[in-house]
Amino acid sequence: MKKIILLLLIFISLPVSAQVLTGGIKYNAEDAKIELQNNRPNAIDYFLTQNNFKDSNYNENYSALLKGITKLKDRTLGLFSDGSYAVNYQNDRIHVWYYDRGGNLINTEEKSSLEYPYRSYKFTPEGELVNMSLRVSENETFIFSPFGELLGHWVGQNCYGKDGNIVMTRKIMK
Repeated sequence: MKKIILLLLIFISLPVSAQVLTGGIKYNAEDAKIELQNNRPNAIDYFLTQNNFKDSNYNENYSALLKGITKLKDRTLGLFSDGSYAVNYQNDRIHVWYYDRGGNLINTEEKSSLEYPYRSYKFTPEGELVNMSLRVSENETFIFSPFGELLGHWVGQNCYGKDGNIVMTRKIMK
């Protein structure tokens, strides 16, 4: 029993870069960074972004979120602790729109696919890359700065920093 606990403690204390994630393909932090940098898009379509500078469904979206509702008939919503929120429309699941608490666009995320593993790139409304992510599975994601610095590694409910310590947690809703 002591050996099992010791092995478990050693595994939990491994740095992020030593953990290998699977999603049909195995990734570590370096593999994830290379995958993201080799397939990096130049920018997001400005005209697509321009049409979403203001959340056209702001009143309905924010009202639903304040009531704890995240699923509407044609979109999924997410509320963040700072009052900002995300909208992902069913007719365009590749893009996620992030708005401030007043309904103004702050970021746009573009996914390479809807099947795991997939790449995701987040841009400002002006087209500047904010971060890039490799979504290995539903519960596992690597997040990097535009320059390839590991920002976070989500494993289930925990996000680990580059030093391997938990920097954030989340509640997964199903």
